[in-house]
Formats: sequence, structure tokens, C-alpha cells
Amino acid sequence: MKRGTVALVVFLVVVLLGGFSCVSSYNSLVALDQRTQSAWAQVENVLQRRADLIPNLVETVKGFAAHEKEVITAVSDARAKLAGARGPEQAAAADKQLDTALSRLLVVVEAYPQLKANENFTRLQDELAGTENRIATERKRYNDVVRDYNAAVRRFPTNVMAGMFGFSAKQYFQAAEGAEKVPQVKF
Repeated sequence: MKRGTVALVVFLVVVLLGGFSCVSSYNSLVALDQRTQSAWAQVENVLQRRADLIPNLVETVKGFAAHEKEVITAVSDARAKLAGARGPEQAAAADKQLDTALSRLLVVVEAYPQLKANENFTRLQDELAGTENRIATERKRYNDVVRDYNAAVRRFPTNVMAGMFGFSAKQYFQAAEGAEKVPQVKF
């Protein structure tokens, strides 16, 4: 074979390998991006489940503790903010407000033994506890997928493809500042 033909074959092989590498990098970024979107949709799903349970819980408490209007209003307002949240940052902030409001609601429940004994309330409280566990699980899954995606976006040579096609780092679902503190409830 001639030297020029060998050089052309080597050049074509290098170009093909580079092309396959680029296609592979792009496809892996697309797959990871879809996983992050799917994981976030699941977080929203379980947050919606909790938001759907809360009106029933609030109505049950209202029947027993009608004068605790401030607490019930706080839960309803926090639920509305969570329903209107756009993205992980707003959802985390709204979620913190809802957690605080629910904590206050549960303190009110402690003052009403007949409410705690009510079968509907107990069932709703169990459903809410199960939902809280699901939320924690889905938040973790979302953050795990975001970690993998963000690592891929920053890792060479995938970062070159990410920059060319507009893939950028995603936000983690982080607890709002001060969430590690136990809420103080006083009446």
C-alpha cells in the first residue's frame, strides 16, 4: 500500500473513533439528563401525594380542634406554596414550611386525646408518615442521579460535549437552611 493510502486509512479510523466517542458521550448525557428529569418527576409525585393527603388530615383535625385555626391555615398555606413550587430550590423551601406547619399540627393533635383515638385520623396520620418516608427516599434518589449527571457534565472529555450541546449542572434538592433544627412550637 502506498504511504498516502495508509495515512488516509489511519486518519479515517481516528475520525471514526472520535465520532463514536462523541456520539457515545452525547447519548450518555441525554440518558443521564432524562434520568434526572424522571427522578425529579418522582419527587414531585410523592410531594403531590402528601399535598393530597393534607386536606383530609386538616378537615379531620378541624372537627376536633376548631379553635386552632392559625395552625390549620399555616398547613393549608404551606401546602399551596409547595403545589406552586418550580424546581428543586423552591420546592425545598416550600417543603420546609410544610414540615414546620405539620409539626405544629401534630403538637395540636397531642392536646386532643379523642382526636388521636379517631380511626380516620390515625389512618391519615399513618398514610402521611408513609408518604414522608417515600419523600425522603425519592429525594435521595434524585440527588444520586443529579450527582451522576453533574459528574458526567464535568468529566473530560464529556464536558466538551456538554458545553457544545448546552448540558449544564443541575441543582440538588437541598433542605432549606435551618432545617436541621427541631421546630419550636408554642401556643
